[in-house]
Amino acid sequence: MKVLVVEDDEVLREALETGLMLAGFTVDPVATIADARTAVLDWNYDAVVLDLTLPDGSGLDLLSDWRKSDLAVPVLLLTARNATRDRINGLDGGADDYLGKPFDLDELAARLRALSRRQQGRVSAMLEWRDLQLDPATRELMKAGSPVSLSRREFTILETLMEQQGRVLSRAQLEERLYGWQDEIESNAIEVHIHNLRGKLGRETIETVRGEGYRVPRR
Repeated sequence: MKVLVVEDDEVLREALETGLMLAGFTVDPVATIADARTAVLDWNYDAVVLDLTLPDGSGLDLLSDWRKSDLAVPVLLLTARNATRDRINGLDGGADDYLGKPFDLDELAARLRALSRRQQGRVSAMLEWRDLQLDPATRELMKAGSPVSLSRREFTILETLMEQQGRVLSRAQLEERLYGWQDEIESNAIEVHIHNLRGKLGRETIETVRGEGYRVPRR
């Protein structure tokens, strides 16, 4: 899951980046409204964590502009302004969720997973395909009832493909989900991870569609 974090407090921004990455998210952090506007034009995000008070303006105004332009990315407002009227204004202003500071990082991660799940139209928190069960919260994969050990990036690729079963995802789409903008994209990394996943789960798990990309076939 790829998340944009818009937070001007450097210490908190770095803590969010580190904590969410440890929870399995790919995180792009920015400190200003201007950088956030640029980021959503250049990248596809599964969710945005947005502070309300930013050095170059109001997060609520930014959210309003996004909604007027039909940007549908789920937005969670994370702010010290946590009075009832603030929460109502935020949610009525287009936010999908609202969390006051201080906050618990595990709760924030769970709320982001829930936002992404609703955006995808999924009911269950668990992803299932044939004898595979993938839990995005615990980062565990079971195959026919037995645990399978995956690297962080193998898990992210499989999670992305299982979220969209039957849909072909290009190498670029998988790379975007796998890497933040500060990461160096490794040559042939996707091919290597796909090869490893097939070795652990069976070749039939991930199909190659020549010239287009990869998919987990429909069950």
